[in-house]
Amino acid sequence: MPEGDTLVRTAAGLRPHLVGRMVTAARVRPPGPRADRIVGTTIEAVETQGKHLLIRFDSGLELRSHLGMHGSWHRYAPGERWRRAPSRARLVLEVPGAVAVCFDAPDLELFEVRAAPFVPVLASLGPDLSAETFDSDAALARLAMSTPESLTIAEALLDQKVMAGAGNVFKSEILFIDRVDPFVPVGSLDRETLVRLVATARRLLVANRTTTRRTTTGGARVAAGSPLWVYGRAGRPCRRCGTLIESVTHGRLPRRTYWCPTCQAPAAQGVQVDETPRAAERRVSAARTPGRTARG
Repeated sequence: MPEGDTLVRTAAGLRPHLVGRMVTAARVRPPGPRADRIVGTTIEAVETQGKHLLIRFDSGLELRSHLGMHGSWHRYAPGERWRRAPSRARLVLEVPGAVAVCFDAPDLELFEVRAAPFVPVLASLGPDLSAETFDSDAALARLAMSTPESLTIAEALLDQKVMAGAGNVFKSEILFIDRVDPFVPVGSLDRETLVRLVATARRLLVANRTTTRRTTTGGARVAAGSPLWVYGRAGRPCRRCGTLIESVTHGRLPRRTYWCPTCQAPAAQGVQVDETPRAAERRVSAARTPGRTARG
């Protein structure tokens, strides 16, 4: 699924070709909003909020798209051949000199700009990790109050109501960088650890807003290949300690988590957790869940 950094880059790529130009034609593959409502309007802005891309028109309307697992935005010159089948296009916007196509997006919504604070999916979002005005205190408070009590930190980092923008790749990378066991309950982690996790999440999202290839290893010298620490590297040696990286699918909305059993042991590097029998049982159980693989 495209994460917040991808959406920021997408908006930056579309903005010069759409903003200030009139929509000469538009079409939507049902189900979706009425495309005729934006024909003849001028695009005023292309912005993001978490994993949502927002296009604002001078008519007072705003279009929201969420790309889900497989969606993407493409820009073409008029008459240029598309890189995906036209049948996969959910939305097509034509302006002088450019065609913007949203492929495979499961979620499109058109609403009045003044109603944006009341659009449920936007109103419920936590602070946007990619935004210039990111509120780390608000994000920390939401993370500390994550429910239910048994919610693992891996699941909490994916909750867009806590912080908006981080997805499955960043989740695994954040936890590895801060040496936190993915399967401990949020309530078992001390405040210092939560502060570090929020800071790392913010740093990684911001660092990847303008890169063409997502990386989380920074200036670290790693072997050629993936520029990530653990994601997609199950069965390969940890780049810190050499232990084989493990992965497992778990959570309320099953997602695959990658981690190093040594670097991310519950008490590694001063991470203070309440390793109660229940927490330990949950952690071990998660690691044994069917779906674990030795290859990424």
